[in-house]
Amino acid sequence: MSQTIDDIKQSYPLFRSDDYKKSLGDKRALFENTVDQQKIDEIFEWTTSAEYKDLNFSREALTINPAKACQPLGSVLCSLGFEKTLPYVHGSQGCVAYFRTYFNRHFKEPIACVSDSMTEDAAVFGGQKNMFDGLANAKALYKPDMIMVSTTCMAEVIGDDLNAFIGNAKKEGHIEEDFPIPFAHTPSFVGSHTTGWDNMFEGVIRYFTLNAMEDKTVGSNGKINIVPGFETYLGNYRLLHRYMQEMGVDYTLLCDPSEVLDTPADGTYRMYSGGTTQDEVKDAPNAIDTLLLQPWQLVKTRKYTTATWNHETPAINIPMGLKSTDDFLMKVAELTGKEIPASLEKERGRLVDMMTDSHAWLHGKKYAIWGDADFVMGMVAFLLELGAEPRHIVCSHANKRWKKAVEAMLAESPYGAGCEVHVGCDLWHLRSLIFTDRPDFMIGNSYGKFIERDTRRKGEDFQVPLIRIGFPIFDRHHLHRATTLGYEGAMTILTTLVNAVLEKLDADTMEMGVTDFNYDLVR
Repeated sequence: MSQTIDDIKQSYPLFRSDDYKKSLGDKRALFENTVDQQKIDEIFEWTTSAEYKDLNFSREALTINPAKACQPLGSVLCSLGFEKTLPYVHGSQGCVAYFRTYFNRHFKEPIACVSDSMTEDAAVFGGQKNMFDGLANAKALYKPDMIMVSTTCMAEVIGDDLNAFIGNAKKEGHIEEDFPIPFAHTPSFVGSHTTGWDNMFEGVIRYFTLNAMEDKTVGSNGKINIVPGFETYLGNYRLLHRYMQEMGVDYTLLCDPSEVLDTPADGTYRMYSGGTTQDEVKDAPNAIDTLLLQPWQLVKTRKYTTATWNHETPAINIPMGLKSTDDFLMKVAELTGKEIPASLEKERGRLVDMMTDSHAWLHGKKYAIWGDADFVMGMVAFLLELGAEPRHIVCSHANKRWKKAVEAMLAESPYGAGCEVHVGCDLWHLRSLIFTDRPDFMIGNSYGKFIERDTRRKGEDFQVPLIRIGFPIFDRHHLHRATTLGYEGAMTILTTLVNAVLEKLDADTMEMGVTDFNYDLVR
């Protein structure tokens, strides 16, 4: 074959070489039993039709390319946000390999996570023995200060009881009695990655505070708690630290994986780095209040902070865009008595200036959006502020209350007219929507690439470009270090959106003397 040590090629040029073309052609001709290309084209065209859309939306027993992942994935990300904590999944090795790979592809970092390797015998007799050995080995090998345990499908289907198993492991001496092991049941077959994050976070605050509330007094430590939720943009954690420090606010960011997911290459491997400390969790009930930045995805956390910590946990929207960031900062100022500093007012003014500069290019552009409930709500709110028009909104794991809230927000703006909101739908549903009512752009994660390529197959003029904002982003590098929250994040999103419009304009005006009516350098 053409790959030699003297001429190393990446996969794309490698597979375009003659010998690979022949090999792949022979495979297709001799072994794949392919359908006639004319039939493939015919079926493709049918799947872009309104008739197919109606059939697509009537299906009940099949999910195609869901815009969500499973609960344990979220529990692992939550666990990584606490100091010297090892995520531990009670389940098979394959499940944990999937979680590590998923995060590794997004963050481009090694991900610490272990399993207790449940196999067929554990599926029959239960996984308690696996947990006895697993907890002892994990602590001895990786020397964490805390292990946070979640479950996979297998453990949930057979009914393994984490509370009993962990208690028995301590009782029988497999691990010290006082070693902290918070846990959460996170079945993969219900909920999503955001549900898993919520369950695991509620598990850790319950572990440290449920039976230690006697000496707790709301407001006694003078801090506010900020709970980020399932947050994969590392710049957002740093922005929250910066905003609170510029305001002079005493605060605790409850769960911060930004250091362990973005460690420097300086010759030292850090399995653990940064994160919220156990003492900060224990002290959290003494805060003035708790702010949940992804309230639609933190249902169990809200119930716990209000019922057990006696915090008001005020309702705020995710601080994306102009108004929602205003509301967040004003709520912080209200709770703490601190003024919003001139530095943040100046940052806000710069955002408004950018919005003014770019509104002519974004005004009237139509967008399809998908992703997690709070992210989508924040993105839609910002698009409306920009004069852009959300056209199709898909959230696989949102509920009817969320749908009504988004529809109410759309109804308040002239740019929300005609937008369709779909919950419980997947990206194959979105594909039908895009083919039958074409937007100008899509906003979502890397899986939208399949839809973009299908739209291009229908014709170059029909292609709907994908703007990659969300999770996961596998096919671009370093976007996870960006910021999407606050005024700074709005500037980043605005820059991404308007430049996507201008890139599309350049692509549409490449033919000199024919289409280059807007061929200029003054935009």
